[in-house]
Amino acid sequence: MPFQPSSMKIISVDDHLIERPNLWLDRLPTKDHEAAPRVVNAGRLDFWVYEDRAEVYGPGLGAAAGRPVEEWSMQGIGMAEIAPGCIDPGERIKDMDIDGVWAALNFPTFSRFAGTRFLEFRDKELALRCVRAYNDFVFDEWCAAAPDRFIPFCILPLWDPKLAAAEVERVADRGARSVGFPDGVETLGLPSWHTGYWDPVFAAAAACDLPLSSHIGTGQRPSPVSKDAPGRRQSGSQVCPANSALNGLGSFVMVTDLTFSHVFHKFPNLKIALSEGGIGWISYIKERMDYVWERQKHWAGVADVRPSSLFDKHFWGCFIDEEVGLRERHAIGINNIMLEIDYPHSDTTWPHTQKRVSELMVNVPDDEAHRIVELNARDLYRFPG
Repeated sequence: MPFQPSSMKIISVDDHLIERPNLWLDRLPTKDHEAAPRVVNAGRLDFWVYEDRAEVYGPGLGAAAGRPVEEWSMQGIGMAEIAPGCIDPGERIKDMDIDGVWAALNFPTFSRFAGTRFLEFRDKELALRCVRAYNDFVFDEWCAAAPDRFIPFCILPLWDPKLAAAEVERVADRGARSVGFPDGVETLGLPSWHTGYWDPVFAAAAACDLPLSSHIGTGQRPSPVSKDAPGRRQSGSQVCPANSALNGLGSFVMVTDLTFSHVFHKFPNLKIALSEGGIGWISYIKERMDYVWERQKHWAGVADVRPSSLFDKHFWGCFIDEEVGLRERHAIGINNIMLEIDYPHSDTTWPHTQKRVSELMVNVPDDEAHRIVELNARDLYRFPG
């Protein structure tokens, strides 16, 4: 039967919020205010200021919802130009209702998707307080506005795996359903997952049944496209059309690297969502990993477990708008695919998600469509209907 959206509730496992300007000033002691993240106006633009640095408050392509597509660019925008639903959870619910989306997991913006902003802080005690303040904001303000509509997602103090493990346990006690983790760590100047350095984090996440949500771009890999590719010259940013078309690259590398590591054998309950990684490449990489494993496992010292079976148990692919990925859904695994809307970024299907999902699912049986648009997310994130 064709997709019947009225019988299902769409859940987006990758949306974004923009932190409100006074988030940290309201939640940190006065002694931190001079160095803590705060917003300063400078004419048309508003800036986050922290320690001795500044960054524009409104990211151009990161706050595209509600603005004409002809006006999108990498240039920053003022607070007045940002859709209220980016910042206010009550307004976000209104935008979700317009779009026909029932629930969403939201990544931060200033903090970066896995909290890697706070790796840059010189004062790591302040950074830890900022991480905890953000997470408490998620529970006390954002998710509290609509507990049945927002999936609680938190960030970690990634510069110290023991502190990060402790934060996993703290937010799990508060009701978190996922925590952020980079899709690559060595490019951030951190030890690889082959070293055992991250084992405390993996152990805590597995014990608390908190999936790691690894959003593309959190590993900050060098751009794989030409430095003068269209869209890069105006800003120097790695976010350009050619790079965006490769949005699964970080997830691709993470899957192959982790699958041939010790991690899943040591932590058999660990789960990872490949946020905004796309899914069309997954059927190929599962086949390719098995091919390599069969021929190279004896000399390479890898475990005698088929890589594709490890993928099926430990990874979930996430897509925004993919026809090819849905055609490959059985090779990928029906239970390992989730939908994302990416509001308010320029890739979002908002406000036409119901229409577009109906088009994508027209040849997908209802039971499979239901798993993809809703039930897999409910199961992975333990988010009841």
